[in-house]
Amino acid sequence: MSTGSVEVVYRGIFQKTLAKNICRGIVFAARKEGKIGTAFGRYGDSPERNGIPAKQFAVVSDTEEELEEHLAKYEPVNNDVTIAADDALCKGIESWAWYGLQPINKLLGDGGTLLVTSIQSPNKLIKTIHRKGTPYNLAIVKAQASFSGLWAYKDDHTDVRLLGALAKVAPHIVSLDAMLEAIRDQWNDDLKVAAAKRAYEATESTPVGVDQGNDEVPFSFDLPGWTKMEEGLVIRGMDAKPQDVPGRDGGYVPTRNEVFKKFSTRTMRPVINFDTCTKCTLCWLNCPDTCFDITPDGFYDANMEACCGCGVCEAVCPVKDCVTMVNEEAFEDNDSQWEMWTKDKEGYLAWLTKNITERPARSHGYHHVGQYAEEIADGTA
Repeated sequence: MSTGSVEVVYRGIFQKTLAKNICRGIVFAARKEGKIGTAFGRYGDSPERNGIPAKQFAVVSDTEEELEEHLAKYEPVNNDVTIAADDALCKGIESWAWYGLQPINKLLGDGGTLLVTSIQSPNKLIKTIHRKGTPYNLAIVKAQASFSGLWAYKDDHTDVRLLGALAKVAPHIVSLDAMLEAIRDQWNDDLKVAAAKRAYEATESTPVGVDQGNDEVPFSFDLPGWTKMEEGLVIRGMDAKPQDVPGRDGGYVPTRNEVFKKFSTRTMRPVINFDTCTKCTLCWLNCPDTCFDITPDGFYDANMEACCGCGVCEAVCPVKDCVTMVNEEAFEDNDSQWEMWTKDKEGYLAWLTKNITERPARSHGYHHVGQYAEEIADGTA
């Protein structure tokens, strides 16, 4: 091997510590084998905000000269491994709004591995990932998305589980022995070492063919060339008039920025029971992203391209189970819930009930100190 690179895609702020620990762990492990590496974040417009997809990288080379030569012309377009710290990121990411939607595997090299933290099966996850056009591998660390470091306790071991899995899928970058030694040095925690080893043993890769995955063409935008740029800083005002929506005669749809959809920031989305809605207006008034459209019949329809999944609407709704936040895993599109309801109210009620009663688990990290140790003991971790 000359040089190997790993891309870590994570939720800005929420998973910053997690991503940093993964990239640092890769570099420290590489040094155990006499290699040299570096870890860094790379952004175009400082997008590291709550929930916004962000990236860190780790690059490892056999010698210092090779590393310097590689970084001098570095463009992260051919990574050996892309790590998605949250499986909702597999639907595509919009770290930089003016780029549009970027497939999670876009910067993965041919034959590389997409390593994901998820409780979903490979087949189900592949359906949400955009087709790459070249073969690659999908590896899953069986775990819920980790948001430790913000409001959860620190004994969440997702960082070392991903590091153990990385040694399995990319041994040419770092070996398991070196990884375990680095984890022992950096964390001084036998449970961390055990977690990494268990992940190494449990991780298996699934080949993904060129014809597998979501065939949707990700949205993108034509960027202005330098000849069209204006002097100084120019921010064009947006037309504040309501937008016309085909099929909706009446109602109110606020003007939204067409180059920032916001749905890639979402890990959960609101599901609305229009039958119990009292039209109190609280969801519409309190939504920080003005994502609710007022329908012709006076209901409030959350626009799923504008919704970032913050959960404020659920918190302020006074009617029990009228607005329920559900794991993004349960959905395959951003279609209007109000339109589904108006076309088939019985069918919508069945869909709603299923999503609320059978919604996939979603947890923001561990809930009490020692929880991971308990899961190791009972074999569930």
